[in-house]
Amino acid sequence: MVGQIVKISSDLHFVSYENEIYPCKCRGIFRKEHITPVVGDYVLFNKDKKLIEEVLERKNLFQRPKVSNIDQAILITSLKLPDFSLNLLDKFIVLMEINKVVPIICITKSDLVESNEMEDINKTLDYYRSIGYTVIFNTEIDKIKNLLKNKTSVFTGQTGAGKSTLLNRLNPEWNLETGDVSLALGRGKHTTRVVELFEFLGGKVMDTPGFSSLEFNSYSKEDIRDAFIEFKVYPCPFKDCMHTKEKECLVKQKVLDNNILESRYLNYLNFIGEE
Repeated sequence: MVGQIVKISSDLHFVSYENEIYPCKCRGIFRKEHITPVVGDYVLFNKDKKLIEEVLERKNLFQRPKVSNIDQAILITSLKLPDFSLNLLDKFIVLMEINKVVPIICITKSDLVESNEMEDINKTLDYYRSIGYTVIFNTEIDKIKNLLKNKTSVFTGQTGAGKSTLLNRLNPEWNLETGDVSLALGRGKHTTRVVELFEFLGGKVMDTPGFSSLEFNSYSKEDIRDAFIEFKVYPCPFKDCMHTKEKECLVKQKVLDNNILESRYLNYLNFIGEE
């Protein structure tokens, strides 16, 4: 029978099947064949022997944290404490785009921002909306719940941005630990220590300790370029243009024309090592 791993503790893999959870171990051959099940994996298992027999093909796989089969990522993005970081936001978006995960931008701590500063932030957020991304505020609980229906969603983003607090608002029964932001460091303390999938609104919600690996060493420059989805709107006269030093590059011109957000382009150059 097919179940899904919702939590791992030591050598026990907790498999969800028909609203029941079965603590299972893996076949001994897994270690020999270097098969490492992760949270989110769909598996063939024997519920009587409580044994995982096979890991089924994955939609996607992340290494840190080790999770798989994600449909969408709720990117928790703080405006203050920690400060709004477009570089970090774009890193998360690129990581999700490359792995075929739908990014959803969720803004927190807008109440700490002055109205004149919020006007500039809203202009930036409108740009992300204009290129096709959903942008929501953590106060829009009903909207967030609608987005979560029938999807496997991961909540991630800046440490201390209010991830666990938001999850507790969505479902107080989870009672996830929250932490304060260190004023000295300007960032939060990790409070999520394990990866776990929770059933919610016909789908699943994943709380993680955060994506600690946001480097792009394992991806090609072309992968990163193609993850900036607005670049594809402006076909360059050059095949496989990297939008860096090429003359007559349409993307570079659109940056100058303010059709492409300059910070996005500069982040792109930074990510491919051209800045």
